[in-house]
Amino acid sequence: MTAESVPTLPDKERLILELLVSGGTMFGLQLVEASRGRLKRGTVYVTLGRMEEKGYVESEQEPRTPGAIGLPRRLYRPTSLGERALRAWSTLARELAWEGRP
Repeated sequence: MTAESVPTLPDKERLILELLVSGGTMFGLQLVEASRGRLKRGTVYVTLGRMEEKGYVESEQEPRTPGAIGLPRRLYRPTSLGERALRAWSTLARELAWEGRP
């Protein structure tokens, strides 16, 4: 297997999956906060949209409470495919690191 043929899970997508798997359902700004500066407000929703298209996360609109102002938030959670992709990527990364040892 060459380096070019190794499948990748982009860093931001991997981080989002890690946060959702460990922390449960979150909305975008919670992910930004939980990432401690590794995710930016301007890119998190674009990344979440791409991940939803891939089937890694799913979302639903937060129930609207009486008297609430503003738009309801979208809550995101990992799908079983997203969890499997994260596990597979973690396993692959460990295996490649092990193979690289003398």
